[in-house]
Amino acid sequence: MNDCAIRVSGLHKTYGKVTAVDHLSFQVNRGEIFGLLGPNGAGKTTTIRMLIDIIKPDAGDVRVLNQSPAEVRARVGYLPEERGLYRGLRVGETLTYLGRLKGMTKSSAQKRAQELLDRVELGEWRKHKVQELSRGMQQKVQLIASIIHDPELVILDEPFQGLDPVNVGMVKDLIRDLRAQGKTIVLSAHEMSQVEVLCERIALIDHGRAVLYGALDELKKQFSPNALEISPQVDLTGWSQVLRVVPCDHRQMVYLKPGVTPHDFLKSILDAGLPIEQFQVATMSLEQIFVAVVKGDGNGRT
Repeated sequence: MNDCAIRVSGLHKTYGKVTAVDHLSFQVNRGEIFGLLGPNGAGKTTTIRMLIDIIKPDAGDVRVLNQSPAEVRARVGYLPEERGLYRGLRVGETLTYLGRLKGMTKSSAQKRAQELLDRVELGEWRKHKVQELSRGMQQKVQLIASIIHDPELVILDEPFQGLDPVNVGMVKDLIRDLRAQGKTIVLSAHEMSQVEVLCERIALIDHGRAVLYGALDELKKQFSPNALEISPQVDLTGWSQVLRVVPCDHRQMVYLKPGVTPHDFLKSILDAGLPIEQFQVATMSLEQIFVAVVKGDGNGRT
């Protein structure tokens, strides 16, 4: 399938008696930002290492850019969870060397490195040794190393690790730019709130198995409660449409009875002339959905 960047079918990997990946299947479409999400130890990094041919699966099949992982290494960029920069080398030298390992000429690697360093506000640090950089700066250099050769597919394992909020925003913007250029991006993370604003589709895994998979918007619609957040708080005692009300600060969450739509309820409160200043349909975060599913409060594993 030409529109498929990654296809994983029945992927399985064990280490002794420990099952790291348990017959996992998912697909990543070309040109999308895909989230491979889950808590620490869920099997995300093991899955990624099989995608890029660092380790071999015990069973199952992996196709990357319509080929085996070993055949497409030069077309893939990878940011590992464990950092591997040469601490004694200068930043520019490190990036140039890594670019040349990916088949770039020295001059093109130097030019590309400078452009990307300027992009993440590290241009003035090109001649500094890696060990002189802060943890967050090193993280941005490592990110540059993963995309310096202009790969078609970019796989980022915990890309926001060690970054302050300003640099998290900068890296998110860079990821969006890559997406705008037509790249396919796979984001792996355990802090789901960091990446759910970026991803179009996700596979949420736990103990090596997919517990949620699909378009993020559809998953949120599926699991979000039939409720509204309104402010300020108003007395809804005796309202036939309301199942229960949960106050929160100056707002309140209004859970509606089955069959009552948010539109129906909003029309009722407006017709009643209640002093509502703000309202929005309640949604669940991806982390809340995950907790509900693994605890058996959602629709179960998929």
